[in-house]
Amino acid sequence: MDEDGEFRPLRVLAAERIAQGIFRFDLADPDGADLPGFTAGAHLRVLLPNGLTRRYSLCGDPAEGAQYSIAVKRDPAGQGGSVVMCDQVKAGHLLPCAPPRNDFQLVGNPVSRLFIAGGIGITPIMSMIRHLQAEGRPPWKLYYLTRSPAETAFRDELSAPELKGKVVIHHDGGDPDRAFDLWPVLDQPKGRHIHCCGPRGLMQAVRDMTGHWPAPAVHFEDFGTGSGQKRADDAPFAVRVASTGACVHVPAGTTILDALRGAGIAVSHSCESGTCGSCRTGLLGGEVDHRDLVLMEHEKASRIMVCVSRAAPGTEELVLDL
Repeated sequence: MDEDGEFRPLRVLAAERIAQGIFRFDLADPDGADLPGFTAGAHLRVLLPNGLTRRYSLCGDPAEGAQYSIAVKRDPAGQGGSVVMCDQVKAGHLLPCAPPRNDFQLVGNPVSRLFIAGGIGITPIMSMIRHLQAEGRPPWKLYYLTRSPAETAFRDELSAPELKGKVVIHHDGGDPDRAFDLWPVLDQPKGRHIHCCGPRGLMQAVRDMTGHWPAPAVHFEDFGTGSGQKRADDAPFAVRVASTGACVHVPAGTTILDALRGAGIAVSHSCESGTCGSCRTGLLGGEVDHRDLVLMEHEKASRIMVCVSRAAPGTEELVLDL
């Protein structure tokens, strides 16, 4: 695959159901060449047969250079990407993929690492666990929250004797009253780093419970493409660039980031899901509907994540420090 990010075909070696509604796909170079390396937490951009592009986290061992592994949850209520992937992509097919990219890295040098995964959010964390197990440091613990044993991907591997005491798997049956209480786990930072991936509600709950943690110690990965932050009642508004006075219209259904890019205004960005912090932009005027998982409360009056956040209802213009 080219380093400039172009899509190149990979051969699907296997397409297997690993849990209820969850499928693993193993990918390799068609000519048997080694693939570009990746670090734990990385993802692939995949071009699906129906023309959609989706991000899927790599769940294999970063030390394995011969193939990539991704896991996909079939979501009939989604936009069609996962259904096409799970129903149509079979062993032997060629699947165009871009080189791995990582917005969810094992950064820092913490005393230990705490992983919190909800449902299919386990996929990037599996690569992290495999890496840390091979390295032997630092200590880590996983809290893996799912609806049922049948819907728990990698259940047998995570129940292995060598991981006893490191993995807590909790099933709530879809009943909020049976949800796992994370507060005792998150009460004190204790020099740890948190890595959380899963449904938006879980990540927001973790965000709320870690407001007293140092910001660099809390990391999120949104398993979608940011589209989940778009709402039916979103209204158009404008953003004004303070340095030039340029005014850019932001339609409903379009992010500020996309509107700025369409106007030829460059903004640093990466995940486009409000979790990595790359598009943090200064805010000089207007009220914001903050939809990210990055900004602390004291930052929200002067910063905005332009990949997901919008003008608050009733606000017609935001002024950006660009």
